[in-house]
Amino acid sequence: MFTGIIEAFGRIAAIEREGSNAHFTIESPVSQELKIDQSVAHNGVCLTVVSVENGTHKVTAIDETLQRSNLGQLQVGDLVNLERAMRANARLDGHLVQGHVDVTGICTEVKTLEGSWVYKFDYPFQPEYLLVDKGSICVNGVSLTVVKPDISEGNMAHFSVAIIPYTFEHTNFKDLKKGDLVNLEFDVIGKYVARHLALYRA
Repeated sequence: MFTGIIEAFGRIAAIEREGSNAHFTIESPVSQELKIDQSVAHNGVCLTVVSVENGTHKVTAIDETLQRSNLGQLQVGDLVNLERAMRANARLDGHLVQGHVDVTGICTEVKTLEGSWVYKFDYPFQPEYLLVDKGSICVNGVSLTVVKPDISEGNMAHFSVAIIPYTFEHTNFKDLKKGDLVNLEFDVIGKYVARHLALYRA
């Protein structure tokens, strides 16, 4: 489990393809502290560390992960948000995050305000993807507060998030632009509620 509070940037140092898998070598300030078999969220995707060497670590993403997330679009030099698994005795500063991407969304607008930024995202609506105003959403591994969720024409949904300067500087939101693909993980409690209601209605 994770909290959506990003610890560090990682920079993609190398990408190796092996069949339908992709092996990512990532250089980061926390890489040397990692251990093999440790779970680390990369842009909100829980991946297992398979090697640690010279300030880098390597993880493998299978085809299902590449197809379901934005990891398949990563290139050498790209920044990824990193978070190690939460400790059982730690404060939950964000919200409960599993590291399992539900769906990808598209950034449709970036608005620069005086001292903050507002990002708007579209995603394909499904009933289990519950969003409520001022609720929680995980975008590229970052725990954020939902602003103005709604459903538009064509069964697409959209929402916005507000980004403060600290989050902007310490996550890859500073590189995010209109048209970019992002990983979305919806609040796990909301998903259980939606599932329960669907069974009740059935």
